[in-house]
Amino acid sequence: MSIIADLYIRVSTDEQAEKGYSQRNQEEVLRKYCSINYIEVRNVIYEDHSAKTFNRPQWNKLLLNLKREKNKCDFVLFTKWDRFSRNAGDAYQMISVLRKLGVEPQAIEQPLDLSIPENKMMLAFYLAAPEVENDRRALNTFHGMRRAKKEGRYMGTAPFGYANKSKEDGTKYIALVEPAASVMRWIFEEIARGVFNTEQVYHLACRRGFTRTKSNMWGLIRNPIYYGKIFVPQYKDEESMLVTGQHEPLISEGLFYNVQDILDGKSRIYRPKIKTVVEFPLRGFFNCPKCQKKLQGSKCKGRHKHYYYYHCEAQCKFRINSEIANKLFTENLKKYQPIPEVKKLYTSVIFETHRELANNAGEQKRRLLEQIKDYELRLSNARDLLLTSKIDSDDYKLMKDDYTIRITNLERELSSIAKDRHSIESLLNKGIENLIKMNEAYVDMDLSEARSLIGLVYPENFTIRENKIQTARVNKIVESIYLINKELRDKKNGAKDDFYLLSHRVTSTGFKPVTF
Repeated sequence: MSIIADLYIRVSTDEQAEKGYSQRNQEEVLRKYCSINYIEVRNVIYEDHSAKTFNRPQWNKLLLNLKREKNKCDFVLFTKWDRFSRNAGDAYQMISVLRKLGVEPQAIEQPLDLSIPENKMMLAFYLAAPEVENDRRALNTFHGMRRAKKEGRYMGTAPFGYANKSKEDGTKYIALVEPAASVMRWIFEEIARGVFNTEQVYHLACRRGFTRTKSNMWGLIRNPIYYGKIFVPQYKDEESMLVTGQHEPLISEGLFYNVQDILDGKSRIYRPKIKTVVEFPLRGFFNCPKCQKKLQGSKCKGRHKHYYYYHCEAQCKFRINSEIANKLFTENLKKYQPIPEVKKLYTSVIFETHRELANNAGEQKRRLLEQIKDYELRLSNARDLLLTSKIDSDDYKLMKDDYTIRITNLERELSSIAKDRHSIESLLNKGIENLIKMNEAYVDMDLSEARSLIGLVYPENFTIRENKIQTARVNKIVESIYLINKELRDKKNGAKDDFYLLSHRVTSTGFKPVTF
């Protein structure tokens, strides 16, 4: 009776080019062995998969075939035991499974008679050696990647907005790539503005060219890589850390942490969770005048075009044409526009306020730097005490964790302070011009900016009664502008006013008079 064998030929992707591991070479050696020993070859199985586990496509097919045709095959032959497995525990279990099916696994270049107990020691060596080799290779790779991270080099596939590149010496790095970088920057800025929630920002970003999934976007906006830092996770006695990356940051550190505060619910920014379109810019801000519920938007098909309406879903059935409502709202903005003649007053007040804030920011920055220096000195002293055995390692670890958290929070606060203290004259002039023509600016804005303006003017929702906008309150600054306009329009004598004398009118609402 002839002996029957299946030939198992395995080569993983990283072994394709290594000498002696090619599929053709293994098949040639195995067939020659079978020819010399008068073994009939039934099937030849080619595997291109790692031997870390037996969850391999072709091996599973072979095992299923052996179970269907039990006792019809005597051997499963392979060149070496590392072709069979690189995991000793899994290998012993699979050998037991094969023996129950009447099949004996055998490596022709490392032959072992497993009926002899002492040979099991050699089998353990043959199986453990490749496993140790794998573990050592993985450990070397891990330490190499960790060292690269500590040096500020990003390892792995570049995140959205960056691309993997190589220098002339072969060193890998990541660089900003357009237009993805602009899209990613827009996502951070839009979330920080607080006009839309992250769900809406995701859909708007997709229209701009964002090509990742929603869950992937969540991971990206939490990644410090975008403000120039690389996270190195904790390993054994080493604490986790953030190191400065060698790549160009996409956004500022302050913007990144502003976004984190919003995502964590620490920043109370008005973020209406309303999906809307251009025809319904007021949706989410507009209440029903009868039942005070938020109005929804819908369109009706007419003979020649579609008509858009804000409507209430309650029993009152209130509705108003969106064109009429949007026009009333735009006209209403006019009364909050500063009179052009007082442009000089507003410019002076805002410039003076900015100058005071800049001086305060400088003082605050100096104070934060002193606190950071103080905590770093305390940490250094604690380290000296540890080296002189005056405190134990547990106490040092507690102090180090405490001081590290405090320093991180102070650095985070420091990064949020505006660094640009140059002249804002051109920016002021542009802003005042937009303020004077607020309703025109509103019409020209895109949907996101328009809704942001609505939220600024009306902190609470509004309604329309008798073709007039009504609300519980408006922004204090906007209200002050309205009061100044009303006072000036009520003057009938035509006398020339000294507008700087009007500054006391807005003192109670947050402005400080200009001092000369």
